[in-house]
Amino acid sequence: MSKVWNFYAGPCMLPDEVMEEAQRDFRDFQNTGMGVVEISHRSAEFSEIASKAESLLRELLHIPTNYRVLFEQGGGRGQFAAIPLNLLPENGQADYFVTGHWSNCAAKECAEKYGKAIIHECTYLNSDGQYDVDFSKMTVTPGSTYAYICINETVNGIETLENLPDTGNVPLIADMSSNIMTRPIDVSKFGAIIFGLQKNVGPSGMTITIVREDLVGHARKYCPSVLDWAVLDKYGSMFNTPCTFAWYMAYLNFKWIKSLGGVEELERRNIEKAKMLYNYIDGSDFYVSKISKNVRSRVNCVFTLKDETLNNEFIAQSKALGLVGLKGHKVLGGMRASIYNAMPIEGVKALVDFLKDFEQRYK
Repeated sequence: MSKVWNFYAGPCMLPDEVMEEAQRDFRDFQNTGMGVVEISHRSAEFSEIASKAESLLRELLHIPTNYRVLFEQGGGRGQFAAIPLNLLPENGQADYFVTGHWSNCAAKECAEKYGKAIIHECTYLNSDGQYDVDFSKMTVTPGSTYAYICINETVNGIETLENLPDTGNVPLIADMSSNIMTRPIDVSKFGAIIFGLQKNVGPSGMTITIVREDLVGHARKYCPSVLDWAVLDKYGSMFNTPCTFAWYMAYLNFKWIKSLGGVEELERRNIEKAKMLYNYIDGSDFYVSKISKNVRSRVNCVFTLKDETLNNEFIAQSKALGLVGLKGHKVLGGMRASIYNAMPIEGVKALVDFLKDFEQRYK
């Protein structure tokens, strides 16, 4: 099998070391005679996996002791419902800072089913014709229970972690599905952080919620128990049978991140990769980044060809060379290169080499 570079936005590329360890454990985990996907979530073996996974995550992100860590099913869309169900009183209101596709989806879920979502449209086209973010619009409305933000818009290629709004005593709830573990964060600035595993942590099928303990225990009566943060906390995230394989893979990834030097080392690598790719695109008159440099995502590089009639040829030729997953999201079109934690610098170099070659042949 020839090597491919996986630029899909998720499920993501995973580290070779992690995949190799998982392969060994798949048939026989720690000489139990059972594969890791077969062992009971109630067993001592899995209890150890679960405990070590949480411990490593707390260590890597420096999670304060007054925050709970919940391993959940349902994905990011499940949390679009879980957030208002756990936090928003009947007839309550919440602020949603919309910077792209996923924050818009979260706001819509709340507004259509659970309460008043006050939508703050924060993106605009600047004088250079690029998408930018107006952070002055990220203000809390009196009476709001919480404010929601998607820190990295996977579809739009917009990242806002370096310009977080000050929401005062109103908890800021953040979706960090696509940039969690890619850089250090100050967890104490958030009421809750939610993220799916499938971008930087593991396979799809599980979401992790890091939530301040005073925000647990306020769910509506009709909140499904599997989405109720208090229930999940009480049962150690095992109220029902969890997605054990995804949890196990998260544990392996956390071990791998620690072995590299933590999220600080991953940030250094991710800055290097993003700089290499964006520098080439910005220096070209063949490719265009329509995202302002102030808010460009380090891990989801969205760009277009100036001549979009070449899109299909670009995708076909890149795939033939083992560069897969470059087609942009159906909402925006164009191209998108997701260069998450497991993508080495060699993969980005291979992409830049292809960009150069394709440009020279079709310019």
